[in-house]
Amino acid sequence: MKKTMTSNRMAFTGLFSAFVASLCCITPVLALLSGTTGIASTFSWIEPYRPILMGVTVLILGFAWYQKLKPRPQDIDCACEDDRPKFIQSKTFLFLITIFAGTMLAFPYYSKIFYPNSNAERQIVYVSESNVSELTYSIEGMTCAGCEAHIENEVNKLEGILEVDANYGTSLTVVKFDNSKVSANDIASAIKKTGYKIIE
Repeated sequence: MKKTMTSNRMAFTGLFSAFVASLCCITPVLALLSGTTGIASTFSWIEPYRPILMGVTVLILGFAWYQKLKPRPQDIDCACEDDRPKFIQSKTFLFLITIFAGTMLAFPYYSKIFYPNSNAERQIVYVSESNVSELTYSIEGMTCAGCEAHIENEVNKLEGILEVDANYGTSLTVVKFDNSKVSANDIASAIKKTGYKIIE
C-alpha cells in the first residue's frame, strides 16, 4: 500500500512538472481561447528552465514506474482484503498520467494548430507597390511556435496587413503591409497587446 501511495504521489508530481515545463507555451493558447491576449507572454521566463523541468518529469515518472513495477514481498498476514488496487492506484492510471505528461511536454511542437491560419484565409488584395512597406520587429518573450502564431494572429486582425512572419528562433517578426491602410504604430500596438515586448 505504501509503495502504491509513493508511486501515485510521484505520478502527480511528474504531471505537475510537465505542466510547469509547458506553461510558457500553454499560456498563449489559453490567452487566445479566453480572449485575454495580454497574458500570452506571462510565463515566458520559464523557457530557460524547460529542459531541467523536462528532465525532472522524466526522472519522477521513471521512479513512479519503478515503484509500480518492482516485485512486492508477499504478505501472508491477512488474506481478507481484496488484492486488486483501486483504479487510481493501478498501472493503467499511471500509464494515462504518463501519456498526458508526454502530451504536455510535446505541447510546444503542436501548439500552432490551435490558431487560425490567417495568412491562408486572407483574400488576395491588389495594392500599389508604392504603398507596400515592410518592417522587422525584434520581440522579447517568444518561446515556441504557439508564441509565433499568437503574434501572427493578432497582427493579421488589422486591415492592410499583407503578410506576417514571426520566428521565435530569431526573435524577429517581419510584417508586410499596405501603409495607406495601417501604420507602423498600429502594428506595434497589436504586438504589444499580446504581452510580448518590442525591443527598440
